[in-house]
Amino acid sequence: MTFQDSITKCFSNYANFQGRASRSEYWWFYLFSNLVNFVVVFSTTLSMGVEAGDIIGTMVGLVLFLPSLAVFARRLHDRNRSGWWILVAFTIIGLIPLFYWLVSEGSKEANEYGEPLELNGSNPTDTQA
Repeated sequence: MTFQDSITKCFSNYANFQGRASRSEYWWFYLFSNLVNFVVVFSTTLSMGVEAGDIIGTMVGLVLFLPSLAVFARRLHDRNRSGWWILVAFTIIGLIPLFYWLVSEGSKEANEYGEPLELNGSNPTDTQA
């Protein structure tokens, strides 16, 4: 999935917590969110001051929060984990398994969250003999 495809898919599924998301979809959207937040805060701070930069940065963060949360849950679904696992981040030590699940390859079989994602234009289940 390309950078632009990822952003388009995440915004078209703005609050969709159903289904699965590939690693590239999650990480491209993560990069996009951080870049947008940085550019907006940096430019606002330079032009209008620190307080305005903080306010605008908070508003941008709120706009991007729901799609980021949704793609996070869909990424966990691809690893055959419930989206509720996001809550283990509050334990701080829970960030370790969450990070591992975010960077690991998704399950190649259908699971309760949907069919496997297509890889390189082909469906992995089509290669079974």
